[in-house]
Amino acid sequence: MTSDRTSEPNSPAEEDPAAWFTIMAKMDETWSQLVGQQVELEQKNSALEEAHELIASVFDSMSDLLIACDTTLRIVRCNRAAQETLSEGVPLVGQPLAILIAPDSPISIETLSRRLTDRQRLEDQGITLKTPSGAQPFSVNSAILRDSHHRVSGMVLAARPLGELRRAYDELDRAHKSLQQAQTQLIHAEKMASLGRLVAGVAHELNNPISFVYGNALTLRRFTRRIETYLSALHAGQTPEQLAAIRREQNIDAVLDELDGSLAGITEGAERVRDIVADLRRFSSERRAHDAIFDLGQIARKAVNWVLSTCGREIATTLDIAPELKVEGHSGQLQQVIMNLVQNAVDALDTTPDPHLRITAHRQGQQAILEVADNGPGFTEDIAHRIFDPFFTTKPVGKGTGLGLAICYRTVHEHGGTLQAWSRPGQGTCLTVTLPVRARGEDAP
Repeated sequence: MTSDRTSEPNSPAEEDPAAWFTIMAKMDETWSQLVGQQVELEQKNSALEEAHELIASVFDSMSDLLIACDTTLRIVRCNRAAQETLSEGVPLVGQPLAILIAPDSPISIETLSRRLTDRQRLEDQGITLKTPSGAQPFSVNSAILRDSHHRVSGMVLAARPLGELRRAYDELDRAHKSLQQAQTQLIHAEKMASLGRLVAGVAHELNNPISFVYGNALTLRRFTRRIETYLSALHAGQTPEQLAAIRREQNIDAVLDELDGSLAGITEGAERVRDIVADLRRFSSERRAHDAIFDLGQIARKAVNWVLSTCGREIATTLDIAPELKVEGHSGQLQQVIMNLVQNAVDALDTTPDPHLRITAHRQGQQAILEVADNGPGFTEDIAHRIFDPFFTTKPVGKGTGLGLAICYRTVHEHGGTLQAWSRPGQGTCLTVTLPVRARGEDAP
């Protein structure tokens, strides 16, 4: 007997179990991805909320007035400073910006509208805003706001009361003037200290020839009395025997022999004083003639002698100076530079058991190179690049202004040269002055 029932189709699992498992695996994978994306989205949303809260906190904590407007210049956001300064309890959000601008304001609402239309910013412009206590001037800056599609969405204004700016400028001006005055006083103190060292050196240099002149003058005075005694006896008409006795008694023959030498000594001492005064006049001269060519080695020797004569201690000194090191410039200024370098070296040797100072000068190509080296304590590399900075000093408080090397550095550069320093802790310090060599008729290299 034949059955009329039509057989039902089999389920996918019955037809192909492997395909069913594949579908279930894909669904699980998709669900897992959706869960991961949901977690990531929640994390980003949390981070966005934290960033929003941080920006809002910063926005409200600023002392400047911040006002954000839409394209119609209606206020959409303002910080606490703006709300408290420009309104008494009435929220500013939703209000048109025009109600805050005084009629006589240098920047009007029309100006702000044009700036917004033209995509132009404001920078430190004056604006007068209405406040509960009356109209007040502000300095305002503005920026154009854009949305995520880079379309203009409004304008943000940052305003600061001009009274605060004036106070800040006044305080800055007072601080600047005070700094200038202190700098002037320190430069003057450094110049006076250098002048004191110079005067001490000159006084020592003058002391020797003046003492020589003084001693020979006293000798001449004794000679004069003896000659006067002999001449008085001669004019009195005494006998030749009496005159001979007086001549022997007063030692007239020895006086006549030594008279010329004493006069020569006085002349030599006076000439030495004259040379020192001439050097001092050249040193103090402010003229910088283009043909002022001089011997660098000669002024180096004088500078070393003047400093060492007043340092108050014995320092072994080596001078290795080549002859005819002609340079061009102001000899007095460069002599002051060398004196400062030598004085710094002498100061660095205060605690050195066997102090030694070495000054060398030689020619290398078209350059004259002068070095002032000592065997003092030296300094570290982190100080090397700062020693020429104004007001920087490694000396104890009260022992230096920190301007000596800065002035030397500037002076050497004004003469077309360089001033460099080398040092290692425990190995001493060497300062090198490099100047272009000049000779009359030579062009500058």
